[in-house]
Amino acid sequence: MINFMRTIRPGLSALSRASLYLAGLGIIAMTLIVGWQVFARYVLNDSPSWSEPLSLYLMSWFIMLGAAVGVRESVHLGLDILRYAMPPGIQKAMDFISLGLVAFFGLAMAYYGVLLAEGTWTATIPVLGWPGGVDFFPLVVGGVMIALFALERLVDVMIGEKTAAHTEVAEVV
Repeated sequence: MINFMRTIRPGLSALSRASLYLAGLGIIAMTLIVGWQVFARYVLNDSPSWSEPLSLYLMSWFIMLGAAVGVRESVHLGLDILRYAMPPGIQKAMDFISLGLVAFFGLAMAYYGVLLAEGTWTATIPVLGWPGGVDFFPLVVGGVMIALFALERLVDVMIGEKTAAHTEVAEVV
């Protein structure tokens, strides 16, 4: 199992890094689109109708990609006071339960995102002309990535290795 994790970790690291860069590009693109909308509305007196739905779509992408990276790097908010007050065995059990629930939640998000996409596929987003189900792609991709990164950390807890984020920080330093 340790060799398997060491084999796939570079791929997961690359996926995480690419997700983070894509999320950053999404924020920049959304900022430019909203800036254009404000300029067009107040200076040109002709607000583009496509800017709001497209910026909301980009926002859903960078939120889900960022959330997945946050799961891998263990940077989400948490109440660790109780965890650190426990003996190491109970800490490991708490981590196992927590990461298992996060993985389950990610898979549930992906599953229900697929159902929502299927159910709204025949509708059309009026201004963009896209199928309505496209709105749920970030939920599906983000859910799968959240589950994948939570499972990576879960295996790390099981085999007693440091988390992926701690390993990469140690390699950089």
